[in-house]
Amino acid sequence: MKNLKSIKHLLSRFFLVSFLFLIMFKLNASEKTGRPVRVVSLCFNNEDLVKIEKIVDEEGAKGTDIIVLPETWRGQSKPETIEGETITALSKLAKKNNTYILSPIDRTDGKFRYNSAVLIDREGKVVFVHDKVYPYWSEFDLTPPVSPGTNSEMVYDTDFGRIGIAICFDANFPEIWQALREKGAEMVLWASAYSAGSQLQAYALLHHYYIVTSTYTKDCQVYDITGKRILDEKSDNITIARITLDLDRGIYHENFNMEKLDNLLKTHGEEVEKELSMPREQWFVLRAKKPGISARLLAKKFGLEELTDYQDRSRREIDKKRGFSFTKKLYLLEK
Repeated sequence: MKNLKSIKHLLSRFFLVSFLFLIMFKLNASEKTGRPVRVVSLCFNNEDLVKIEKIVDEEGAKGTDIIVLPETWRGQSKPETIEGETITALSKLAKKNNTYILSPIDRTDGKFRYNSAVLIDREGKVVFVHDKVYPYWSEFDLTPPVSPGTNSEMVYDTDFGRIGIAICFDANFPEIWQALREKGAEMVLWASAYSAGSQLQAYALLHHYYIVTSTYTKDCQVYDITGKRILDEKSDNITIARITLDLDRGIYHENFNMEKLDNLLKTHGEEVEKELSMPREQWFVLRAKKPGISARLLAKKFGLEELTDYQDRSRREIDKKRGFSFTKKLYLLEK
């Protein structure tokens, strides 16, 4: 009997230790390195709501942070309100799968009509609406015509980072992309009828945010904060492009940063690394190596200035020495 009790005691301790080990393993596995965001872009043309609902549901169930759909993907023959069929259906799926969904619609608001991108949060609530700033010419021929967007916000703070939104023809207007940078967008979602390609690459290169596309042309492109195209997928049917982007990666100029970088890496080389060096541009990229560490916050703590901040500070300080804003003067001259 004594032996039997001892065996039972040992077994119970073994199972308790095993259980605790599994819990610790799951906790460690759930810790994330950097600030990873799982993005799904659906690219298609002329597909019905039921079919897209099914794909959105399947992708959401796999675990994603945001699903992006193309510009006015249900067409522009029957405008609807935010409370209409499309957003109502997708809101249920966002809540069910705990994911954000960005769905453009042909939207009516009172007597006005807009080409809008509607952001639904993880609880299924509409939290942000962005109206296309520059509708394409044919949209003014619709009845009623599409009105140009007037909301200059363009960015929204999600639980994973600040996203910016632009739509199709907006790709042709650099001031929109400059504004997205100034408002602190870390990732720009661009829903469109066409691909744009190198236009978007230029903006990613100049402003150092990620750009993710969702198009009628069934191709998805993703541009890195360095301007490099890091994803280009296309299919004959519905393209389902998946990518994980780390919003904690930071890009820096070598100017005034190298000594600080050395100090950072000497102290925290186990936690942060120089992922990429771009000697011709004199830029470099930092990223976290361990869970729970923010490369960008650590870099800031050591006095490193991110590239966009350096450029903006240089503009301000040199304008002070000049006695006026060169950019504003150019703008006024053009007017």
